[in-house]
Amino acid sequence: MLSELDQFYLKQEEPLQSCLLGLRDIILSTNDEITPEWKYKLPFFYYRGKMLCYLWIHKKHKQPYIGFVDGNLLNDEDLLVEKRAKMKILLIDPQEDLPYEKIKSLLATAIKARNN
Repeated sequence: MLSELDQFYLKQEEPLQSCLLGLRDIILSTNDEITPEWKYKLPFFYYRGKMLCYLWIHKKHKQPYIGFVDGNLLNDEDLLVEKRAKMKILLIDPQEDLPYEKIKSLLATAIKARNN
């Protein structure tokens, strides 16, 4: 029996499925202490037991994104605030190569902020 977390990825249409799985792999490869969780009906990623980021699909843009829990501590021109107080999101174009270095850099900064 597949978990709800696994089902989330598998029920996505291509190219969203490959994009989301790629994002998951990048996030999990960033640090051994990042763990995947199913929280609020979303794929969440925790660092040392605290929420770090999550994956979702933007309703208006129809693109996957990484939502950074402490996005207010991240300064990057590609991050969108929208109507969130603390969180910022990074929209990902599923037709393009994943912005690997940018994602790794943002995660490293978010982890550093978590450690302070």
